[in-house]
Amino acid sequence: MFDTKLLYKELEFQFALSGGPGGQHVNKTETKVIITWHPSSSIVFSEAQKNRIQEKLASKINAEGELKLSVSQTRSQLQNKKLAVSLLEEKLKKALHKPKRRIKTKPSRSSKLKRLQKKKQHSDKKQLRKKPKL
Repeated sequence: MFDTKLLYKELEFQFALSGGPGGQHVNKTETKVIITWHPSSSIVFSEAQKNRIQEKLASKINAEGELKLSVSQTRSQLQNKKLAVSLLEEKLKKALHKPKRRIKTKPSRSSKLKRLQKKKQHSDKKQLRKKPKL
């Protein structure tokens, strides 16, 4: 679909202190990973793909045209980096996926008849449950 190695070269990585459990380790190591990527200046995607990405991920792209993702799930900077890159790849694949067009179909004559017969049968069943009129 797209070259992940080229995409990886376009990413900017920043590291920050991460919250959560981990004791003193959390206070002194920067395990949180922040990825910054500029979709408009990417050489990995065509113009049509860039437009689609910017349209689908508009809520994730800031005013400067940057897509920022931050991951701080694990206590390891390397694992968080891998998770962040895979998360970005998933988001891009999802944004580039084009759903199949639905082909409209008409119900067949027999299916219409079956539906009407079932409705009639259901109606008759309900009528039989009523108290008879005197």
